[in-house]
Amino acid sequence: MDEYAVIADRVSKVYKMYANQNERLKAFLFHGRNIRQFYALKGVSFVVKRGDSIGLIGLNGSGKSTLADILGRVSEPTSGRIQINGNPTVISIGAGLNSQLTGLENIEYKGLLIGLTRRQILDLREEIIAFADIGEFINQPVKSYSSGMRARLGFSISVNINPDILIIDEALSVGDPSFTQKCLDKMNEYRKRGKTIFFVSHSLGQIEDFCDHAMWLEYGILKAYGRTEEVLPMYRRFLYEYNQMDKDERERYKAHTLEIQRELVKEK
Repeated sequence: MDEYAVIADRVSKVYKMYANQNERLKAFLFHGRNIRQFYALKGVSFVVKRGDSIGLIGLNGSGKSTLADILGRVSEPTSGRIQINGNPTVISIGAGLNSQLTGLENIEYKGLLIGLTRRQILDLREEIIAFADIGEFINQPVKSYSSGMRARLGFSISVNINPDILIIDEALSVGDPSFTQKCLDKMNEYRKRGKTIFFVSHSLGQIEDFCDHAMWLEYGILKAYGRTEEVLPMYRRFLYEYNQMDKDERERYKAHTLEIQRELVKEK
């Protein structure tokens, strides 16, 4: 099993849906009976070898960020089992940053959270600052940052702490093209060093250029997983058909997919 970075076996993530505070209180008093549940992920199984780069694709609301958080140990699955062999980190817009602290303070804060010593953080600090390239804002509270600056700092901290598994959740969707290219260059460097990378993006061009495998999630269900050159053409055909649908047709399609999901829940 040493060849695998991640092994997921029937992973599901369920959220309880409350209409209001009274419903939340009733759920607490009566142990959650009759509370509507939403499956962000349902029975997702896959294996990823060390050094693979996986593109996570799918419509909004299909569970990509939920899976990214589980891979990064930000949250736990409700059921199923996931084995993560190595130290993961999630890079999303502002992930793990404290808005009240300055950028400089956040470097130390996040470093301490993952177990680095102050000496190790000090050794990495200048490299992180140089990569983020946000100038004097490094000494300002993160709450004053634009989304692009938050992404720059978050990405810079995460890639420079040298994780085994890098999970990038739409962090390259903000910011200027030159920084995006710098991030892609860093990701390619990590790939050459045998790191495992999960890349959540709506940019199919970036997925095609960077990822050797693609994982297509559709409203919580794993629709397809395989080589990028096999999965992306299927997804592009689906997107073409989906984009031809009007609003009502899209709602019916979503309802049909969720009905399939509910049938899978009943079979459990």
